[in-house]
Amino acid sequence: MYGYGYGMNGWGYAALVIQVLFWALLVVGVAFLIRYLARGRHETPAPPPAPQAHQGPEQILAGRFARGEIDEEEYHRRLTTLRSG
Repeated sequence: MYGYGYGMNGWGYAALVIQVLFWALLVVGVAFLIRYLARGRHETPAPPPAPQAHQGPEQILAGRFARGEIDEEEYHRRLTTLRSG
């Protein structure tokens, strides 16, 4: 009426586009926030330290035992073999 015509004019289309962009940005923002918060919970373990060049065989064996790579029985067996040979 009074010169406005029927249907949606330019401002109506602009409001529709702005509303769709707002909701899309809100959904994407919430998704990134959830992903960021979930990623913070998973910590990657530190890599094992590199063996030093000046360590002897018994020190290397003791280090493997300390890190849990070998059990006590295998540690003593290998230590006996090192000391007898």
